[in-house]
Parts: sequence; structure tokens; C-alpha cells
Amino acid sequence: MCEKSSAASREARLACPVCPHHCLLAEGQTGRCLARKRENGKIVSISYGKLTSLMPDPIEKKPLRRFYPGSRILSAGSFGCNLACPFCQNHEISMAGSREAEWREVSPEELAELAWEYRPYGNIGVAFTYNEPLVGWEYVRDTARLVRERGMKNVMVTNGFACLPVLEELLPYVDAMNIDLKGFSEAWYEKLGGDLETVKRFIARAARSCHVELTTLIVPGENDSEEEMEREAAWIASLDADIPLHVTRFFPRYRMTDREPAQVRQVYRLRDVAAARLKHVYTGNC
Repeated sequence: MCEKSSAASREARLACPVCPHHCLLAEGQTGRCLARKRENGKIVSISYGKLTSLMPDPIEKKPLRRFYPGSRILSAGSFGCNLACPFCQNHEISMAGSREAEWREVSPEELAELAWEYRPYGNIGVAFTYNEPLVGWEYVRDTARLVRERGMKNVMVTNGFACLPVLEELLPYVDAMNIDLKGFSEAWYEKLGGDLETVKRFIARAARSCHVELTTLIVPGENDSEEEMEREAAWIASLDADIPLHVTRFFPRYRMTDREPAQVRQVYRLRDVAAARLKHVYTGNC
């Protein structure tokens, strides 16, 4: 009886706690993000220290317009994502796992030291970006702690689709975030494999503890109505009208090459709608 119970326990699936998908994983199974796996009875990060991308970028490229403008930041990415955006411009790494992506090992200590060495070139710290950093949040936490100890800044570029305990682990070390607010309808988020309310909770919590800017990519026929932008801007203003919003233009990418680019005039129109509520609204890709 005890042996049968023990065997059943070993076979029981574990729920990953990082995001609302809560993937139920058997031993050896990888979650839908391709960056987390069950090993030895625990859910672990398999992307830890595995960087696919490393580049010093202008801070405005994150995009962050009101956080140390004119500076540069060492930008690092791994692989995996917990959403499935069909327009993803980094799909080669965000939709890949450890076997598909090309990566090299960079420890938290090595990345923090590299950021320090880049200071003479205007570098202010490290940005965790390119893929979704939250699916490998442990590496973000460990590296960001070391970067902070050196008196430098940490930035995270994220979809915000994570459970709040993960955010709480990171907030003591993160100075700024750009969070993708994909749109303001549950229907659109369902198409992307996410949930609007989860992202709203994430944004609201992050905005209380660090500098936050938001980005909405305008996809024709999906999230490009003035009514939706009015709702989005009103909600952001209810948190803080000083939160910057980047309204950016869609170009055909990945699995959405059948669409036309968003019209420039519509992006500017939606910028104007948002600006009626918010103090800092910027356009991108126009």
C-alpha cells in the first residue's frame, strides 16, 4: 500500500507557479514557455545563465523615454516565452527552447562584471529583454542583485503575464520596466495565450515600486479602435497619468505576414486619444 502510494506521488504532476498557465508537468516534461522543466521532483529554470543575445543598446530602444535618457544599457536575453504572439519580432528565441536556440553560458557574476566594464561607454546597468525574462526570473533576480550592489541600474522588458509572487521577488532589485500592454480586451489576450486582468494586476503592482512605461503595438483589425484605446488610457490614468505609453506601429512578422502594416495616421490618432488622458504618449515605428 505504501509503495503504491509513493509511486503514485512520484507520477503526480506538479503545477508551475510562475504564470497563470500553471503547466502541470510530469517528471522530465517542459512547460509551454520552453524555459521551465520538472527535474527531480521540482520545477526549475532550464534557461538559467543561457544567453542568446547580448548587446549594449540605447535606453530608448527598450523603449524607455523617461528613464536616464541618452544613456546606454547592456541588454541580455535568453529563450522562451509564456505567450504566443503571432507577430513576435524575436520569435527565433522567444518561441525556441534550449535545443533550438543558440546560446552560451554567462553567469550572473560575469554579466554584472561585464556591465561594470561597459560604464566608460555610457552603460548604466543591465536590461533583461529580447525574450520573456519572467520565465527565467531566477537569473534576473540573481544578476540584478549583483548589478545593484555595483551601484548600477536594472531594467526589465516584459509582457507582465506572471503571478505576483514572482514580481515580488524581483521588485527589490529592478529600477525600471517597460511592460507590453498588448491591448485592452480579453478577446485579444486570449488569441495571444494570455489574460488581460493578470497583466493589469502586474502593472498596477509594479508601478507602485519602480519606474514603469507601457507599450501597445497597434495591430490592424485587432486592437486599433479608438474606443479600446480610450478604455486603456483611462485605466492607466486611474493608476497614474504620468505613466508613459508607447503606441507603436505593427509591421508584418512571424505568423502575421498576411497583414498590412498599421497605418501611420491611425497610430497618431490613437496617440492623440491616449494623450487626452495621459501626460506622456509616444509613437514608435512610424
